[in-house]
Amino acid sequence: MKVFSLSTLMSRSVGKVQGLPGGLRNLGARAGGAAPLLRGIDWFLFFAATTIALLGLLTMRSFSDGNIFFERQSIWIGVAVTLFFFACIPEYRFLRRTQVVAVLYGVVIALLLLVLLLGEVTKGAQSRFDLGLFAIQPSNLASLVLVIVLAKYFARRHVEIAHIRHILISGAYTLVLCALIFFQPDFGSALIIALVWLGMVLVAGISWKHLTALIAVSAIIGAGLWTYGLADYQKQRILTFVHPLTDIQGSGYNAYQSTIAVGSGEVLGKGIGYGTQSKLRFLPEYQSDFIFAAYAEEWGFGGVLLLFGLYGIVIVRVLSIAARGSDAFEMLFGVGVAVLFLAHFIIHIAMNMGLLPITGTTTPFMSYGGSHLITEYLALGILIGIRRHGRLSAQAEDKTESLGGVPL
Repeated sequence: MKVFSLSTLMSRSVGKVQGLPGGLRNLGARAGGAAPLLRGIDWFLFFAATTIALLGLLTMRSFSDGNIFFERQSIWIGVAVTLFFFACIPEYRFLRRTQVVAVLYGVVIALLLLVLLLGEVTKGAQSRFDLGLFAIQPSNLASLVLVIVLAKYFARRHVEIAHIRHILISGAYTLVLCALIFFQPDFGSALIIALVWLGMVLVAGISWKHLTALIAVSAIIGAGLWTYGLADYQKQRILTFVHPLTDIQGSGYNAYQSTIAVGSGEVLGKGIGYGTQSKLRFLPEYQSDFIFAAYAEEWGFGGVLLLFGLYGIVIVRVLSIAARGSDAFEMLFGVGVAVLFLAHFIIHIAMNMGLLPITGTTTPFMSYGGSHLITEYLALGILIGIRRHGRLSAQAEDKTESLGGVPL
């Protein structure tokens, strides 16, 4: 018995794919290659994501003059949106090739190793390269590459997912990335990586007995991490989460101020730029780790409903594109992108509301920073590019491709 079945999902979507307009369905087969730039773009998805980015930008705007977060994020949004439109152009048939996926995976591992050796140490974490004008955080790219790797792997083997070896092999790919990110240390990003793998394994069709075994192994690993892996400040954050009022002036300060900010927004909020908890710096990192709390303080409950609705549109549109995929790779990639966004969103919101320990994760499109924003728009661009070019001859390519001993 399977928890989810990709085969069933594909069979249900065949009619939808065949029902698409002929121009879109046969786009990849046309002589001359790429379609006009704006054709086939899901504008509901694009405008929902961009509206979230603009809401985050407004939340960073202070009532005082000269806000560096607002100015830099404006530039990053412009760069990310431009990259999105360029990312919509290619066909992405090459992402089904073992050699390409292996190179992407190898590059990510190399970057994660380099950041452990040469990266900048910021607030106890060595997780990014400081290039002067901007910084690059490889863990964001690692999450997107993992989606591609797992989509490639399960697209060829989802019918055999009942074999435990496929879960172990895909888990090994994920574990390498998790370990490199965890030792930065960046527990939040490592958790996102693990959740992406779990979500894609569930969709690929893991059996109940393997799921039960996975939960048991996860519990054992968690116990081991608590004893030997977690730093003292990480343990303290978890203990503070269990007993939030025991150390308000110490390790529980951020979580306490975040819940105050969320609650003080009430129904209509305090107004854009007038969040006292965030702009007066009672709430630290209001532009990134606690952007939702700062937003809720300024926009109130009505603004939170608007934000949740926009995220709902993004997730639903991504899953809709995935459901219309012409093959298993396209469907799994779309599902992986949705899981990636959803994991970030749920963890960030729960963290800001005191429902989860503080992990320092961002929320998609909204938090300050260029690395995650570019990665998110790149993921959407690839997804739209796959949709634009419709039903490519992936099956013919699979027949001619040799695995060469690499289990991808």
